[in-house]
Amino acid sequence: MASNDPLLQPYKLKHLTIKNRIMTTSHEPAYPEDGMPKDRYRAYHEERAKAGVGMTMTAGSAAVSRDSPPVFNNVLAYKDEVVPWMKKVTDACHEHGCAVMIQLTHLGRRTGWNKGDWLPAVAPSHHREASHRAFPKQLEDWDILRIIEDYADAAERMKAAGLDGIELEAYGHLMDQFWSPRTNTLDGEYGGSLENRMRFSLNVLEAIRKRVGDKFIVGIRYTADEADKDGISAAEGIEISKRLQRSGMVDFLNVIRGHIDTDPGLTDVIPVQGMKSAPHLDFAGEVKKATGMPTFHAARIPDVATARYAVAEGLLDMVGMTRAHMADPHIVKKIMAGREDDIRPCVGATYCLDRIYQGGDALCIHNAATGRELTMPHDILPADKVRRVVIVGAGPAGLEAARVSAERGHDVIVFEAAPEPGGQIRLSAQSQRRAEMISIIDWRMAQCSARDVEFRFNTWAEAADIEAENPDVVIIATGGLPHTEVLESGNELVVSSWDIIAGDVKPGQDVLVYDDAGDHAGLQAAEVIANTGAKVEIMTPDRSFAPDVMAMNLVPYMRSMQEKDVTFTVTYRLKDVGRDGNRLRAKIGTDYSDLIKEKDYDQVVVNHGTIPMDEIYFDLKPASVNLGELDHKAFIDGKPQKIATNADGTFQLFRIGDAVAARNTHAAIYDALRLAKDL
Repeated sequence: MASNDPLLQPYKLKHLTIKNRIMTTSHEPAYPEDGMPKDRYRAYHEERAKAGVGMTMTAGSAAVSRDSPPVFNNVLAYKDEVVPWMKKVTDACHEHGCAVMIQLTHLGRRTGWNKGDWLPAVAPSHHREASHRAFPKQLEDWDILRIIEDYADAAERMKAAGLDGIELEAYGHLMDQFWSPRTNTLDGEYGGSLENRMRFSLNVLEAIRKRVGDKFIVGIRYTADEADKDGISAAEGIEISKRLQRSGMVDFLNVIRGHIDTDPGLTDVIPVQGMKSAPHLDFAGEVKKATGMPTFHAARIPDVATARYAVAEGLLDMVGMTRAHMADPHIVKKIMAGREDDIRPCVGATYCLDRIYQGGDALCIHNAATGRELTMPHDILPADKVRRVVIVGAGPAGLEAARVSAERGHDVIVFEAAPEPGGQIRLSAQSQRRAEMISIIDWRMAQCSARDVEFRFNTWAEAADIEAENPDVVIIATGGLPHTEVLESGNELVVSSWDIIAGDVKPGQDVLVYDDAGDHAGLQAAEVIANTGAKVEIMTPDRSFAPDVMAMNLVPYMRSMQEKDVTFTVTYRLKDVGRDGNRLRAKIGTDYSDLIKEKDYDQVVVNHGTIPMDEIYFDLKPASVNLGELDHKAFIDGKPQKIATNADGTFQLFRIGDAVAARNTHAAIYDALRLAKDL
């Protein structure tokens, strides 16, 4: 039966019929191997294709030239060997009726010279990009002609691989560096007037069309407003849009707003949690109205309602839900089945992008199967035999273990000492900016409730309570408690970051936050204190502060605290704390020398991770068949746990998450998934 849902209507783009209006926009999850989109890459896109997404845009920033070396493991579109690998990706997605395109680019100055073949970065000026720090060579005429041919070569390869089309990346990359007055200081035919600044892009389009013909789909993703006083204005961006339309060489516009040459700029283009959803949607609609062109857009459209509105109101033709599909690749399938409430929400944590920009691969903070499609399931299969599974702890690890075990068909009981589920996630969500994190818990509670998981809150479980349930499997997910015993003396005089965040301890007026963990808790506590008007010093022994918070998530903290009385001190280690009247005297050293200095505060807050709450685990070990032992090989390979070293044991015993060691939310959920999926 045909659906009236705007999101499920087909869309005709040139000769291509896209089966619905939902797409994943170009993004590079950093899964290639040797620059090639091999099996892991294919499986990632195929998972979304088979779940019904209308179009998948692969390879954010696939490199067309050797002097555009990847900054985060991009696809190398300048190599002929990319063709068969891209064909495998394309064929796999086409099998499920999903259109496939790829984004091609030259990064220009947005890269480094000490990568790849150690060629200098190139740009239309010598101006360095703040984020990637390379001082580029200013392009010569022969560089420009070479790169134009590189674009055409790469486009021809993609047509040979059977893709439905390509998208050229302009914003922040070489094309946009030509367009923007901020980054183009060339004289002659490629600099000065808007006509000259657009000449390079139009030359590239002409060269591509000569190779791939008029029928192959070619679009462009670009900024129509750099939101910077010296950059492309909204008015000039609309004019650029019209000129692209008038060229007759562009089949669709994929619009963004902002600039990405700094961390704050990038975060405004791709907002994180606590920031406004869909902030540039109306502007994209203005571009569509001004040009009449097929218009795509993505920028924090995390929910189906917003996506549906964008299409229904005619603001967009195709709506990008990229991070949302990392959280749940089955969005379209669930919409079609009337199961929107079952969609795993994107909480805007942007763990995915922050990992990429720090040189890692994209992983979702609370879907551990994303990017691991070859080894981890998105759909949990039923077990051959029903077992009784008892879980202690209702934080993210315990709830994921409960959800997966219940989906396997097991009889599941969860003990939790607190009156509510959530653990450290509930603590994080105390911050208004991080309130969306609680959806990690709420979604799992809803999934558990639908599968009759039994919860016993306000219950401090002891070994006898667990054994009385006659379990087949016991999973300890009790998490940890703040570790503040880190000083040579004076540990009893400090408070933890958790004490401040939870409101259990009132902030002082002159406070040292000693952050030796580098995660959110330290900055979150500092922000709470700063918001009272107090003077705050954030100190770390590391050479940079809060490294685990990473670039895009750091931006809101800085915007909140830099306008207050907050200072940041790196490379100093807190040694001791002692009383000095009604003040605290801190003895401060450094790992770099024997230097010691003293400074007074009225409060010292320590953030040093957690110590596992593992007493119940050790109490239960003697009664377990495996004595708590985990078969690492089976755990890694996705095989069931079969260790049985205690003939007197009556149940299998495991512990996961911070009950093992202080890590993060993703690690806790991954522990739970890869253990429970095989129970």
